[in-house]
Formats: sequence, C-alpha cells, structure tokens
Amino acid sequence: MALTDKILSFNTLLQVSEYFSDQQNCIDFIKEVRWNGELKCAHCGHDKVYTLNGKNKRYKCAGCKKQFTIIKGTIFENSPIPLKKWFITIYLLVTRKKGISSIQLSKDIGVTQKTAWFMLHRIRFMLRDSIIENKLKGIIQLDETFVGGKNKNRHWDKKVKNSQGRSFKDKTPVFGMLEQEESYYIERPHKVIEGRTVREKVVTKRKTLRCKVVKNTRAKTLKPIIYQSVERGCTIVTDEWQAYNGLNGIYEHYIVNHKEKQYATDGYSSNGVENVWSHFKRAIIGVYHNVSRKHLHRYVSEFEFRYNNHLLKGEELMQTAFVNFERRLTWRQLLRRE
Repeated sequence: MALTDKILSFNTLLQVSEYFSDQQNCIDFIKEVRWNGELKCAHCGHDKVYTLNGKNKRYKCAGCKKQFTIIKGTIFENSPIPLKKWFITIYLLVTRKKGISSIQLSKDIGVTQKTAWFMLHRIRFMLRDSIIENKLKGIIQLDETFVGGKNKNRHWDKKVKNSQGRSFKDKTPVFGMLEQEESYYIERPHKVIEGRTVREKVVTKRKTLRCKVVKNTRAKTLKPIIYQSVERGCTIVTDEWQAYNGLNGIYEHYIVNHKEKQYATDGYSSNGVENVWSHFKRAIIGVYHNVSRKHLHRYVSEFEFRYNNHLLKGEELMQTAFVNFERRLTWRQLLRRE
C-alpha cells in the first residue's frame, strides 16, 4: 500500500474536524491512501469494479464477482461509528504527546467509554509495524525498563511478596533499541541581523526507536531480538546488565556502568534511550494511570509510532498512520485470554 502523492493540508484539530466532517472527504481519503485514488476490489485487488445501486455505496468486482464497500478489510469495517469520528480519534492519538485516555475521548467525540477504549486499541493495533525490513545501523543504545508500580508504595494488603529487584510478578519488562540520529552543523547568515551568522544543525538521519514487551530480561530473551534488529558490526551502548555480555564478537560494545556512577564511556552513553523510558512512563502515569500486562504491547506501539514520526506535519502524520489501516482488531481478539 503506497502513500498518496496528493498531500492534503490540515495541521490543526479544527482543520481536521472541518475537512472530515464531510463523509465524501473521508471516503476519498481512504481511496487515495489505499489504492492511490483508483478504486480496486477489496478482496482480490482487481482494478475493474462496478458501482451498485443503493443507499450504502457498494461495489462489485468484475474479477472475483464479490461485493464490497470502501471500508471492507479496514479498521472501520462493521463499525457503527461515523468515519469523521474515527478520523478525529486517529488524529488525536497520533498528535498528542502523551496520548489520550478512553474517558477523555468518549467526552470529546460523544461515545461511551467502552466504545472509545475499543477504538483506541484498534488504532494502536493499526500503528504496530510488524514487518520491519531494515535493521538498525550506526550507534544503537539498548536498555530495558519495567512497567508497574513500586511495591513499597502499595497498600499493605496489596503488596506482592518476593517482588524485589528484577522480579516480574508485579512488573512487565519492555526492551528498547534506539538508533541515534546522524547530523552535522553549518554556518548560515542570520535571517534578521545582517552580517551575523548562526550555527544550524542539519539532520541526515532521524532517530529510530524499536520497542518490544518481553517475558524477562535474560540473555536468551534479549539477544535474539538484538541479532534480528541490529546490523552486525554496529556500535551498541548498554548498561552493565549481564544479559548483554558476549556481544563483543558481533558488535562494537560499549558498557556504561551505572553502579559505579558512570554515565558515559569514551563519549558514548545510554542517556537517549533512558530519556525515552522517562517520557513513556510519564504518559502512562499522567494519562492512562494503569496499563495491564495483557494490553501493554499496544500502548508501546502507540508510543513508538509517535516517537518515530514526531517531526511529521498533520497531513503527513495521518497518511503514515494509515499505512497499515487494513490491519483490523476484532472485539473477540481484544478480550481473548492469553
């Protein structure tokens, strides 16, 4: 699925609300992103289709003879929620720095909290990029964090026994890999003051974040993820956690020993990925308050998408979010026991 070349101009919530208040604009946007403006069969991809009569716009494929609508096979399929509410919700989720809660969304678009919760999880599922073709290159910072409240802050009857250190009884580990940006500086004339120059940063490669919810932080869990995600021969920066031992033969490995109050080694540090965890946990504490282990991976996908695309403008961000909108999460899948 290719992104459309027809970039629509909307960079504010007001502009998004006005543009997508028209049902036809919503349909045109879907057609543009999904088929580059040319209607095709949602079942087989055949480019010859017929328009059927009726209130709801339906089409019939000349190839497979099946009928379909414009939203067949998308996150909007079988949803009674108007498309304009879906589009506003997607925009809110991908542009808010710390996300939006289901309670707040239900008030903003006029649906129940249960419906808003389901919509948000469908969108998070859509944002998840399951097929990653390019491995991380250059300098990559690796670190893990634990999501869950501190046991010492719990009420006495809610404390979890034997949950000290790296216990996973009351916390869920998340593993992160941050590819550092590449940039250089140039001297350019000042835009206002004549005769003065300013030093400007030119970014040639943006930061890229990969996150994954893991069962534990042992070497046999983390190393396969590293091998799969990071190009051989790259420079990796980690803390002193023993799971990272033995990576020297494949990568140029720098260790920052926090126990010895070391924050950088030979100019390399893991401050970037640690800063990522700080933002992620503030989003959980400030907006969502509590995230279950079962659904944590979708919240991680939401945060990862926003981090990797935070420099994009409104219309570009929306189109990037729609790259995987044919990925659909059902209510049964959402509530399924794991």
